[in-house]
Amino acid sequence: MRADARKNRDHVLAVAGTAITEQGVDVSLRDIARRADVGLATLLRHFPTREALLEALLRTSFDEMTAQAGELDASSSPEDALVSWLRDCVAWTTEYRGVTVLMAAAIEDTESALHASCVTLRAAGARLLARAQAAGTARTDIDGTDLFALIAALAWLSDQPALAPRADHLFDVVASAIMTSAGSTDTPGVTPPSGP
Repeated sequence: MRADARKNRDHVLAVAGTAITEQGVDVSLRDIARRADVGLATLLRHFPTREALLEALLRTSFDEMTAQAGELDASSSPEDALVSWLRDCVAWTTEYRGVTVLMAAAIEDTESALHASCVTLRAAGARLLARAQAAGTARTDIDGTDLFALIAALAWLSDQPALAPRADHLFDVVASAIMTSAGSTDTPGVTPPSGP
């Protein structure tokens, strides 16, 4: 890609990030093009679909969150690693309004431009959860899919004006429900699900 084309693409991505932060993932591509001071055809040449634009915008963040899970796994206790990653992941998902709906759909849609990144991110969280479960510090009746759903739910809370002031408190409630003292990792009568 030529330097001027790359600069133009990077500018569109920066403008798109701001627009999505302000208006959510459903912001019009035409509005993004207008704000970036490029024609819609130029935007579509770089990003032929909304998902392609979002994938380019979000890929770096997904990669960073995945890498962070690996770093925490190597440097922190199982409990601290899981809670820290969960908190950062929720904070990141609240940056882009509506992104959790897209992420949940992309997990199920193998044709989605976001599928691979979302599956990798979910697997990173599942590894942290499994490590905490093996250490006896996390309940064993949840899996990576449940963890991903809890991230989405906590991000949704932060996006609701009436509930946003309680988001930190509710995060602590959910985190304490996931974590448990050693020796009591199972919830009576609940069969742990299989899979990541």
